[in-house]
Amino acid sequence: MAHIVILGAGIGGMPAAYEAREHLGKAHKITVINATEYFQFVPSNPWVGVGWRDREGITFPIRPYLERKGIDFIAQAVTEIDPEAKRLTLLNGETVAYDFLLITTGPKLAFEEIPGLGPLAGHTQSICTVDHAETAKQAYEKFIEKPGPIIIGAVQGASCFGPAYEYAFIVDADLRKRQLRDKVPMTYVTSEPYIGHLGLGGVGDSKGMMESELRQHHIKWITNAKVTKIEAGIMHVAEHNDKGEVIKEHELPFAYSMMLPAFKGVDAVANVAGLCNPRGFVIVDEHQRSPKYPSIYSAGVCIAIPPVEQTPVPTGTPKTGYMIESMVAAIVQNIKEEIDGRSPTHTGTWNAICLADMGDTGAAFVALPQIPPRNVNWFKKGKWVHVAKVAFEKYFIRKMKKGTSEHIFEKYVLKMLGIERIKNK
Repeated sequence: MAHIVILGAGIGGMPAAYEAREHLGKAHKITVINATEYFQFVPSNPWVGVGWRDREGITFPIRPYLERKGIDFIAQAVTEIDPEAKRLTLLNGETVAYDFLLITTGPKLAFEEIPGLGPLAGHTQSICTVDHAETAKQAYEKFIEKPGPIIIGAVQGASCFGPAYEYAFIVDADLRKRQLRDKVPMTYVTSEPYIGHLGLGGVGDSKGMMESELRQHHIKWITNAKVTKIEAGIMHVAEHNDKGEVIKEHELPFAYSMMLPAFKGVDAVANVAGLCNPRGFVIVDEHQRSPKYPSIYSAGVCIAIPPVEQTPVPTGTPKTGYMIESMVAAIVQNIKEEIDGRSPTHTGTWNAICLADMGDTGAAFVALPQIPPRNVNWFKKGKWVHVAKVAFEKYFIRKMKKGTSEHIFEKYVLKMLGIERIKNK
């Protein structure tokens, strides 16, 4: 019997557990370890940030749903990974041995890299977790009582730009509903070299379309922006040209701000010698396996993927839901092959597919593959995307509670977008 331990129970870890149970059978033990007792559907956090969703609508307790499928669950943070002994140490001092470890922790939020950034020790909000989104909502409600300038965006080194765009448009829509939009100047500040870059070098006509949307919603923008520090009510931003030279220093006043941080690897993972790159992201080969520690696999935001291109201000590469689904499916098959005495052969499809809500409309993009030149380079917008994202939220949460390993992107999202199934290589 093999013991497969999955570290992290998010959008990668929960499906991985169900996938492993279905394909590996009951002969093997599967354990999921997560720092919290609950699952959170992170893509809905922008809605939580303005009160369009609440915690109860996008979270649920993990244990009963996993145990129903014969999967063990431990709600503890991991403090140390010993890859030689194949053992994890938990915050409570207990240890867990494994035969195969699948790391799907997601990122550590690097607020400390910019003075004044973040909701805890800083002056800006975040929607990266449901806790942060609830705090953002509370600050937003206070802001509504005394409106003023808003700054939304993503700082240097950020890799997940979609939620920042989403939140900007959702806030715009919410203010319009409240008849307050005319009292609120809005600025979008981003490390992207141009609007619609998305960390992907643009997708289709994302530049033109997103610029048009910002103009229509009266949202100004600053690109190639490096946030140097944030004080109460003032954001200091250095704007760069294409050569990386500072061309203007901005002191932007704000009454409310949400800025996405750069990501790093979580400490317990980043501290393992030879496992990660300098940012703490897990280095994996084409089979999603650590070259140094073959019993360790990894998927999702916590893996090392190089930037699509060099930009004047550093930007990272996003890892979208379809990529994560594909990685997880490949990993489970590779673990099965190893258990059967064979070498891993499966690879994930590192393609980017995203549904982005924009309040009362939305944008969808497909980049296949993620790094240009691409076979598919597609970007569309319309009210149907807003409806599709709401449907996706409901379906994914229901799928996690049901405990199925059904590939939602393969079965529904690609079909909805009119794209044929993409097979793993």
